[in-house]
Amino acid sequence: MGTTNYFETFIAVAPDSDAAVGVEPPAKATPTIAGRTWQLIYENPYRFTSDDVLFTVYADREVIPEAERVAIREEFFAKSRACLRASDLGKKYGWGVHADDQGRVALYGVDSAEYDSFASGQRRSADGHPVKILKAMRSRR
Repeated sequence: MGTTNYFETFIAVAPDSDAAVGVEPPAKATPTIAGRTWQLIYENPYRFTSDDVLFTVYADREVIPEAERVAIREEFFAKSRACLRASDLGKKYGWGVHADDQGRVALYGVDSAEYDSFASGQRRSADGHPVKILKAMRSRR
């Protein structure tokens, strides 16, 4: 089974992002993938891994019953999946994503001191090593 999880990694906003602050994706009649992803991580910092978030958003959108989710999750990750670097959270909405030593994720707005601490390389992992820094994928080529 494949994975989208990162460990001791910070995903900074995309280099071509215009976001000056971290903002909640706009509410719509049918919640967007970005909106669902933001809500799940923002309301549950360091509770879920990237895999947990991506699959839960997919399963909720597809209205997959809880009893069927374990089997379907295996099928879901049998194919390669885009990770949180491809999310609009880091492309459009100004959110950096930190994955801790267990792969659990939390959001930090680009305008926050915590974001600056991660993005500048000042943060250390539990074992004292610098947190790896990646950038969200560009929206434009």
